[in-house]
Amino acid sequence: MELAANPMAVQPMDAREEKQLRPAFGVIEKAISEKAFPGATLAVGYRGKVSVHAFGKLSYDAKAAAANPNTMYDIASLTKVVATTTLVAKLVEGDFAVPLDLDAKIERYLPEWASGPNAEWRHRVTVRHLLTHTSGLPAFKEYWRTKNSRVTAKRSTGKQDTLARIFAEPLEYEPGTREIYSDLGIILMAEIVERLTGRTLDDLAKSAIFSPLGMKDTMYRPPKKLWPQIAPTEIDNQLRHRLVQGEVHDENAFAIGGVSGHAGIFSTAPDLAAFCQMLLNGGVYAHQRILRRATIAHFTTPQQLSGGTRTLGWAVPTEGGSSGHYFSAHSFGHTGFTGTSIWIDPDRQLFVVLLTNRVHPTRENTKIQKVRVELHDAVMQALGFATATAR
Repeated sequence: MELAANPMAVQPMDAREEKQLRPAFGVIEKAISEKAFPGATLAVGYRGKVSVHAFGKLSYDAKAAAANPNTMYDIASLTKVVATTTLVAKLVEGDFAVPLDLDAKIERYLPEWASGPNAEWRHRVTVRHLLTHTSGLPAFKEYWRTKNSRVTAKRSTGKQDTLARIFAEPLEYEPGTREIYSDLGIILMAEIVERLTGRTLDDLAKSAIFSPLGMKDTMYRPPKKLWPQIAPTEIDNQLRHRLVQGEVHDENAFAIGGVSGHAGIFSTAPDLAAFCQMLLNGGVYAHQRILRRATIAHFTTPQQLSGGTRTLGWAVPTEGGSSGHYFSAHSFGHTGFTGTSIWIDPDRQLFVVLLTNRVHPTRENTKIQKVRVELHDAVMQALGFATATAR
């Protein structure tokens, strides 16, 4: 793992510190033996030092390559926080020409929204509602099943078709009264970001986040020459009718053209370790300021709108949640459908990044849910935090 030589960049753990984490490594090795996923990469950061390890293989094929610390994974919904939420935070800070108001009605930025059904509710939906998943939008719709999306999967055609259908989507509940995790709201959030900046999401994410942090293996739409070193996801029998490798797994994101606010990014454990350490550092990493400390505090504080289960973009530890039993109350994190997760505990100066391709060869395999809890508990126990009040 390449590390920037300055005190604000994460440094490697020594052998003694890594030895302490062996019980956590054992959780992943056991999960692979039980076919929860074919392989994984893990980054555990603690007090400015990190351990990065790879386990298993890229697939169950006997000839499959071994996973390595720089194996790229489709991080699925981690895209929502690594790219979209971070860009929204920068807009709120005024880093771009037009600032974003979290409490503005979204029709200010997306006029088409106002003409949809449920007008009384619709006019009340704000940017904050989108980020806290309290807008009234349903969790998910298979927009990719439209003819244009299925046949072309071009960014322009698929994106406009998807946006038009979200603008016409009936709201399922009164905004601000429930929390329903919704891909659709984050797709709209990304569209707001693009319209305010006049730039595409992938271009913005690269220039404002990935490049400054040295996240050289993090990107939308990786070129074909990189596909062999990317962990494959599902054997897709619905849309593409082939093994998906190097292309986004999420069908709606694929139909949009591979660049979306809710999914589409590929990354590695070392790159995401740098991102997590930046947040723990108060927005600075490798002499680059990405966000202000106060902005991070604002965006990672539980929001009343969601009943306290969501921050602006992130999730928080909950009973039975993926973070396990020992992350502190100020922690925040997110999961990805493909088998990925990030959990960050600012009170302990700790983060855990887990990347797997648990949907290979099929999404029907849900063993990852148990593994996430066991892994996070094992990390906390190894570092001496298991005596904290457990949820």
